[in-house]
Amino acid sequence: MSEHFDTIVVGGGQAGLAMGYHLSRLKRPFVILDGNAKNGDSWRSRWDSLRLFTPARYDALPGSRYPAPPWSYPSREEFADYLDSYAERFQLPVRHNAQVTSLGHNGNSFILQADGQHFEADNVVVAPGWDRKPKVPEFARQLKPKIRQLTAGSYKNPDDLAPGPVLVVGAGNSGADIALELAATRKTYLSGRHPGEIPWPIDAMAARPLTLAVFFAFSHILSLNTPAGRKARPQILAHSGPLVRVKNRDLLRAGVERVPRTEGAATEGTTDGLPLLADGRTLEVANVIWCTGFRPDLAWIDLPVFGPDGEPEQDRGVAKAQPGLYFLGATFQRSLASSMVNGVGRDAAFIAGNIAARERRAETTRRPQTEVRPEGSAAPQ
Repeated sequence: MSEHFDTIVVGGGQAGLAMGYHLSRLKRPFVILDGNAKNGDSWRSRWDSLRLFTPARYDALPGSRYPAPPWSYPSREEFADYLDSYAERFQLPVRHNAQVTSLGHNGNSFILQADGQHFEADNVVVAPGWDRKPKVPEFARQLKPKIRQLTAGSYKNPDDLAPGPVLVVGAGNSGADIALELAATRKTYLSGRHPGEIPWPIDAMAARPLTLAVFFAFSHILSLNTPAGRKARPQILAHSGPLVRVKNRDLLRAGVERVPRTEGAATEGTTDGLPLLADGRTLEVANVIWCTGFRPDLAWIDLPVFGPDGEPEQDRGVAKAQPGLYFLGATFQRSLASSMVNGVGRDAAFIAGNIAARERRAETTRRPQTEVRPEGSAAPQ
């Protein structure tokens, strides 16, 4: 038996819940399908010591304030609990343990399968989180079998590592955070291009006006609406955004050694199978943690909406080749803030407006037209 909805939102993380909030405000019927057992579980599965990279004042979803001092950094558990309470507060219709495994279209409606359940929808918003599949280079399999390899998604705490030095590959916010933690217990190398950083402690009292200006820029200046944003977007997508909370000086003080890009595995002599750096050096390490980014897991979408690079072809979340299909939560979808908690609400509002307008047009088309006849003419027999 199939259930039909005006809109189905795939994913119950911060993007899916923000989408639900705006659809509720527009009084559009919808359901959120989430593969987890509880709201916020995607955050509970991340590394134990994780704190958000942004202060609490930037960690609230639309219609609410984050319940913590505005310049504090929420832990993963605290943020997961916030998502759970957010869904309850706004009575968002989330169905848990409903992992969507296929999405197609029959010519009239979208067709979705989720753990044996069958759904149909006029509109679908794909918001399952864009950090599902870690990007690990092909040469990782050429490293020595005795080197323990993890990713930013599978690492939980220092006890996961084998005794000995660790190489963290990828110097963005996740890599910097994990390297800083590991430096307390072992020799730690951090490999990769420095992505730049906000050069002051963003929670410092004296620097708060500057911090407010930076986050304004993330949302409104580094945006598809501005020449500066359109120019910066390819660079940010190719690498990562700047370090926000952890600074390069924090890493150096902790003893983290910055090294060049990791380009392969050595193939000669005693260094065979060791990580090979861009400067020709090899590193004798017992562990490698890949913090080299993620890509979305969208193989379950059986629709012609992907470009040559395998990414969805969309404009600010609106699929170009499939009316009624939307994407939410991608990096720089509309601005640098799009993949941040404080930025996803604005993108969700834009998509909700598109859905409401599309449904109004469809309702007008379906509504029977009243026949207008000249005064005094007879009704048809």
